[in-house]
Parts: sequence; C-alpha cells; structure tokens
Amino acid sequence: MRRPAALLGFTVTSGNIRCLLGFRFSPNNNIPTSPPALQLSSTSTDTEYFAARYRTRTGFRAMSASVNSTPVNENGEQLVQQFKPLNAVNDRYGGVIVEVSEPMDSALFASILSASIAQWRHQGKKGVWIKLPIQHVNLVEVAVKVINCHLEPNRDDFWKALLNANLEGFWYHHAEPNYLMLAYWIPEGTNTLPANASHRVGVGAFVMNEKREVLVVQENTGRFRGTGVWKFPTGVVNEGEDICTAAVREVKEETAVDTKFVEVLAFRQSHKSFFEKSDIFFMCLLEPLSFEIQKQESEIEAAKWMPFEEYAAQPFVQKYEFSKYIVDICLAKKDRNYSGFSPVLTSSVFSDEKSYMYFNMRDLNGQQGINL
Repeated sequence: MRRPAALLGFTVTSGNIRCLLGFRFSPNNNIPTSPPALQLSSTSTDTEYFAARYRTRTGFRAMSASVNSTPVNENGEQLVQQFKPLNAVNDRYGGVIVEVSEPMDSALFASILSASIAQWRHQGKKGVWIKLPIQHVNLVEVAVKVINCHLEPNRDDFWKALLNANLEGFWYHHAEPNYLMLAYWIPEGTNTLPANASHRVGVGAFVMNEKREVLVVQENTGRFRGTGVWKFPTGVVNEGEDICTAAVREVKEETAVDTKFVEVLAFRQSHKSFFEKSDIFFMCLLEPLSFEIQKQESEIEAAKWMPFEEYAAQPFVQKYEFSKYIVDICLAKKDRNYSGFSPVLTSSVFSDEKSYMYFNMRDLNGQQGINL
C-alpha cells in the first residue's frame, strides 16, 4: 500500500547541491555522469523508490519534515524519530518568530528546522524569523542552506519537481552586536517581508547666543579633517533616542555647552550615504543655557562662538545649496519670519509609550515664534 506523499526537508551543503539535483561528478574534472541503476522490486513503494534513489545520488538519507519524522536507515528500514518543533511565537502578519536560546548540535538543528517549517507550512504561516544570538553562530550555515519544499515523491515527476523547487534557505535580514536575524518566506509567490531598516538618522544643531554668534566646531576626523571648515555640531541619533534628545547630547559632547531644544528647522533626505543606506538629517534650533566651551578631545579639533555673518561667508557654505539654504532658514528664524517643527509628546496605537510628534505649533495655535 502506498504511503501518502510526505512533506520533505533536505539539508545540503555547497559540496553536494549538484548531486541533489541528480548528477554525479567525477573527482578530477567535475564532469557529470549518469547515476547507477537502482535495484528495486516491482512492489517497491514510492517512498522506498525515492529513498534508494536519493541515497544513490547524494549519499544522504531523505528526512521527512513532519513533526513525527520517519527517516530510513542504510537498509531502507524506517526509523521512528521524534522532532519537537522550534519554540515560536506568532507575529501580527501571519508569520512566526523563533529565538534560539539553548545550545544545539547543527545536525539536530537542521532536522528540527525542517520539521518546524513543514508544520508552519501546513498551518499556513508565511514569514519565519530566527533570532540567533552570537553564541549560537554554529547554526547559521545550517539555516542558510536548508531546503524546504513541498514535493510529491512519485517516479514520474519527483526529480522534475525538485529541480523546479526553491532551493534557497534562510537569508540574512539584519545584524546587531549580539545577534543575527535570519528570515525565510514559506508560501509561493511574492515575498512581503519588510526589508531591513533603510535609513540612518542624523542631527545638526544651530545654537546662537545674544551676541548673534553661533556655536561652531572643526572636526579632527571624517571628511572635514584638516579642511579648516567651521561647521555646526552634528551627530547620529542613537537607537531608541529622540531627535530632540540627540541634538542636545551632541552639542554637550562636542562643546560641553548646555542647551535646550526648541524645534526642527528643516530636514534633508539623501541616499547611499552610509553602507548603501539612506540618510535623514534634521537641522535643529537649540537655545544655549551655558556659554563656556570645552572641546571634545577625541573628535573635535577646535570649537568657538563665531559671528553668524563670518560663518555664512565661508567658501564651503557658499559653495553648496544645502548649506546656503540652512543659512537662509536660520536668518529667517532670527527675524521671526520662519517657524519650524516643535516636539509634542503624543499617544498612539503603535506603542504604549508616548512619542514625539513634530509640527508647526505657531501656526496651529496662533502663537508667535521665538525671539532670538
């Protein structure tokens, strides 16, 4: 009696992927040759036929990807092996999230991963996320090479189905200092998993005192090193940090000047600026609360209060449209002819914690801008 078609999972390496596709290669010239004939009786089942053919072509055993897996031994005898699926939680988009927390042998992980994907496929799941802490790096190669495809092992179309199957395993989605996130798309059709974060966020600080002097720095690292250019304090927003907090922090770190955030004056988006990522830069207005400068030794060559007109007259500022617009915006703000976006704490459906929304409060509430 024929057994029902199984949902099969395979673990392969770069060395045997070609064999899996139905070819044998001579050891010297990698010329494909025909596989040897199979010795099967006329009563052999599809599963027996597949197991023998698979062993002949690859040297591996077929691994059933059901939760109660039933692989075969070298004699074609069934072995009962229990696979407990990976612990996973459902996400909001029809997928699952797995966080590996315990050490695991890579071969065992391959079997359990294939069994788990088969179960998730049966359940109609879509995306699979695996969070691998850095101490479990031994499982990465297994995950990116595992093959999971829905095949019907009959004698007529099994290998054709295998050749047409998606042979790709998990792919890298993103990495953090202590973990790697892998992703996999189960259904046929368009992959709708979101891409990795596409933007880096930066801030610049326009700080002017009562003498109409602006706080500027010269950097001793990066593209401005050794150029003699005086620029506004700038920096990158940290993970989980608000724009308004980052601007105040950067000024404090680079110059030791305390400030109060007022508003976002403008922002600029650019592309392929940092490891092929896009960049959003927010130009911010800050009010000084202290005036004594102590430069940051590691990154800043010099820092001082400079007359605004002197800053604006620098050849570097006059050369580029971006910096010229910044000068015009700052002048307009000084004359109360321009209103930026002020931060307001708001609640939303996206988080239990309040977050900042930036908008033009002056026009919304009929208020006057800040008099510098």
